[in-house]
Amino acid sequence: MHGALLVAGTTSDAGKSALVTGICRLLARRGVAVAPFKAQNMSNNSVVTLDGGEIGRAQAVQALACGLAPSVAFNPVLLKPGSDRSSQVVVRGRVDGTVSARSYQHRKAALLDVVTASLADLRARYDVVVCEGAGSPAEINLRANDIANMGLAQAADLPVVIVGDIDRGGVLAHLFGTLAVLDPADQARIAGFVVNKFRGDPTLLAPGLDQLAALTGRPTLGVLPWEERLWLDAEDSLSAVADGVLGRPAPPLGSQWLRVAVVRLPRISNATDAEALAAEPGVAVRYVTEPSRLADADLVVLPGSKSTVSDLAWLFRTGLADAVLAHAAAGRPVLGICGGYQMLGRRILDPHHVEGGDADGLGLLDLEVEFDADKHLGNPESTAWGEPVRGYEIHHGRVLRSGDPHLLDGEGSDAGPVLGTHWHGLLENDAFRRALLRRIADHAGRTGFVPAPDTSFAEHRTAQLDVLADLVEKHLDVRALEHVINHGVPADLPVVTTGLAGSRA
Repeated sequence: MHGALLVAGTTSDAGKSALVTGICRLLARRGVAVAPFKAQNMSNNSVVTLDGGEIGRAQAVQALACGLAPSVAFNPVLLKPGSDRSSQVVVRGRVDGTVSARSYQHRKAALLDVVTASLADLRARYDVVVCEGAGSPAEINLRANDIANMGLAQAADLPVVIVGDIDRGGVLAHLFGTLAVLDPADQARIAGFVVNKFRGDPTLLAPGLDQLAALTGRPTLGVLPWEERLWLDAEDSLSAVADGVLGRPAPPLGSQWLRVAVVRLPRISNATDAEALAAEPGVAVRYVTEPSRLADADLVVLPGSKSTVSDLAWLFRTGLADAVLAHAAAGRPVLGICGGYQMLGRRILDPHHVEGGDADGLGLLDLEVEFDADKHLGNPESTAWGEPVRGYEIHHGRVLRSGDPHLLDGEGSDAGPVLGTHWHGLLENDAFRRALLRRIADHAGRTGFVPAPDTSFAEHRTAQLDVLADLVEKHLDVRALEHVINHGVPADLPVVTTGLAGSRA
């Protein structure tokens, strides 16, 4: 095989990331040298690459599906929203300013050169590159400056497959409409459709897909069924339903459950940190947004935040801060990660106005943090409670003073039931996670909770990658997909005419 493909979506969270991951995994299992690519991602869920940059977590997972280490080449532009109106721009892994939605449009022309150069380099090094679009190509108000969907497809000569989520309803209209609003040149790049998250009788859907093909001249290449086992590594926190249980918790090995409440901050980042806990038998992890949900929790987790000071103010405003303080006062554990760790301290200083000013923390840790102008990125290794651990760091905050015992060698805080660390990914270390669960159970008086002795989070994630590949192999016309990758879009596909499309021709 040799070629490339762009997977676009009718909406955000339509299944682009999952489909790209499944295709990558399937091709890698067949011995194809394959790499993922997303020109522009918007997410606060990111990782640090081995080459010292920052990319969207979805592309890191897709790299894993390909058998590759994460690289800035796989996601050259990352937007990290800090508010409803502004985002930090990360280019080739490094922060390159802050933009508004309007001002960003003026930067895209230069960034198109960046993303096409990155994609060309990948295509020269790999047999196949599977690209993921951003949002939807039907956002025609943004088409003129697009660098992630049809703008990329035109610039890099890519065939495009559109995926739609039938679980949302209206998928046939979504697929048809996405094609129909495009101008003829962009329509000519659309090779077909994929339906995602189908539950029900396929024979009832088939007539609709036949009519869609008759209306558009394009086939549906497959219908992926709903698969409840897939819940790890959501692209962003929108997939984590507030006040909902995370994942599919297995029954406890002992007589009692452990209950974990993860505060779903408005600007939560790296929400996936809690997923390793949710993979453990007998551990029920719930995202919470209001104080009463903390009342019966054994562990409260304050996760990372893209806007630590703003989210800290939200904690006080909603009463969640008082609930966290009451939880800790009762001797029950609290864990802060990155921004959440900073919130647990006495004081946050912001001399460079990274987040708009100083703030008092919750005071549960004897900790003072100062925001540096430059972001710190790293892939540290250390020991914790006698166990080797590794993780990754993405933060502006620097510890000025810590009067508590260290959680890690030289880093983090361990103040009895209240713990904190700047490290993301710490809970993915199996032995450390088991030790943490035993400690939580002891503090919470859950004598009937038994930690599983053999949970491997890495194996759990790999199994989900294989589930995705199996779904693609079984439910997509893989031969047709390979033909599109190798040979592009047929030249004789019809144009779906509408007043809008015609006016833009």
